[in-house]
Amino acid sequence: MTVPIRTFGRTRSRAIKPAQAALLETLLPSIAIPTGPFDPGPGEVWLEIGFGGGEHLAAQAARHPQALMLGAEPFQNGVASALRHVDAAGLANVRLWPGDGRELMAALPDASLDRIVVLFPDPWPKTRHHKRRLVGEAFAGEAARLLKPDGRLRFATDWADYAHQALAALLACPALTWTAVRADDWRIAPPDHVTTRYEAKRLGDCAPIWLEFRRASVKSAPA
Repeated sequence: MTVPIRTFGRTRSRAIKPAQAALLETLLPSIAIPTGPFDPGPGEVWLEIGFGGGEHLAAQAARHPQALMLGAEPFQNGVASALRHVDAAGLANVRLWPGDGRELMAALPDASLDRIVVLFPDPWPKTRHHKRRLVGEAFAGEAARLLKPDGRLRFATDWADYAHQALAALLACPALTWTAVRADDWRIAPPDHVTTRYEAKRLGDCAPIWLEFRRASVKSAPA
């Protein structure tokens, strides 16, 4: 029997502003990813899991109009905020999943993504809650399944022990290769990064740590 995915944390906080609430009724149905198996197609596809307020997702969509940007976020206020960004910029290459990103990952076919982005997910800092963290060995395996050959996974956190845990889990996946060659590669944000409001608040216990992994190329079997 399949165990349902449990989403921890809040899914809504303050009242949603009327303009954003209207977008939940009008815009979201037209760009929401349908439930069930979902094939995004053969073109360039990115997935951002836990997009927060959507500013990074929208900015990358504007920079890369050739790519289909998938975004997953269970927090309703964040979805409403993302819709505002999508609407204001007139973006036609964004699709949203208003739910747990692991559910969307499970619905996607093998080798369907060029990039996976996870920026500052909930750190669940208490030891007894570490099992709730998104990035672990199961996540690494799913990411490897979904990434195309040479596809990239980017993870960022400002909690030191989460960075260590995530790095160990990702290094344990043989299909993923850490791209860092010097300390600045994990200390300095990548050149194409868009700073988020959460990141700017510096709520963690360390400076942001950036982990970039590459999906190994598929080698042909010898003749």
